[in-house]
Amino acid sequence: MKLIIPMAGRGTRVRPHSHVTPKPLLPVCGKSMVERIVSTFSAVLPRPITEGVFVLGPDFGQDVRDELSDVCRRHGAEAHFAVQDVARGTAHAVACARDHMDGEGIVVFADTLFFMEPDLDLEDADVVAWVKHVDDPSRFGVAVREGDRIVELVEKPAELISTEALIGIYWCRDLALLQDAIQYLFDENLTGHGNEYQLTDAFDRMLKDDRVFKTATVTEWLDCGTIPALLDTTKVILRHERHAPDAAGVSGNAIIHEPVFLGEGATISGGEVGPYVSVEAGAQIVNSHVSDSIVFADARVTKSRLQASLVGRSAEVTDFDGALNIGDHSTVASGMP
Repeated sequence: MKLIIPMAGRGTRVRPHSHVTPKPLLPVCGKSMVERIVSTFSAVLPRPITEGVFVLGPDFGQDVRDELSDVCRRHGAEAHFAVQDVARGTAHAVACARDHMDGEGIVVFADTLFFMEPDLDLEDADVVAWVKHVDDPSRFGVAVREGDRIVELVEKPAELISTEALIGIYWCRDLALLQDAIQYLFDENLTGHGNEYQLTDAFDRMLKDDRVFKTATVTEWLDCGTIPALLDTTKVILRHERHAPDAAGVSGNAIIHEPVFLGEGATISGGEVGPYVSVEAGAQIVNSHVSDSIVFADARVTKSRLQASLVGRSAEVTDFDGALNIGDHSTVASGMP
């Protein structure tokens, strides 16, 4: 079983935190989005993941490849890499992994997190598409069904034809068939929404070739594409996983309002932290009140009162009161010009 994960985008809507770290590698309560995706499929698929194929941007460095290789290694899989030099749509992103598009596999975009039930039924179908009910389907690709079979896939429909949004997860019995359908789009120059090559159009081509499509559902679908969404998703993860900080990391009569995640080597000394705070590895909160916030690795917050804030890696915040969003290695203190 392969996992094909396109992740070449720069994550502009979560800047400044994606300036250095690709969005799918941003941590959510101690695990990157990519690792959470791999972990989820490792737990629910009827067969083990043997390969992870990551489609990267042209400027992603060796450190990104090393981190993704470590993720695969922890889950008993082998990592492979492809590069998308120019963004020309979701189908184009998948096609960049053409050297690995054979056999059974899942295509999943690393823009969202999700929970799903185990014991997935992958029988009697050529493709299984994961969907979630939405009130406004005009912002998504949708699946149109007759009974338990999909009969049409439409990208961002102008009319209400279905409320089952495609969430960017597809299992294919034979990835080579998907690659053939994408190549057909290229050969005929069939672009869709945004004048780009859309993956939904490739799958629709497979439908027209009488391939059997079925749907599966997720119990949670969590957006990580914007700063507010990342904060909201962190709240859901904290509630779902019920983290409790290790007492060894809490000192100075600090008051903890759970849920709070405290990463390896992170400390809270004095003050009041929580609820809904993720303190990543090596970060420090000293004599501060922090709620509904993310403090990334090795950052330090001192004598501050933060809410709805993101503090970047190795950043320092001192004597600040309010909501804050600062990138890596930044410094904010009262009285600064």
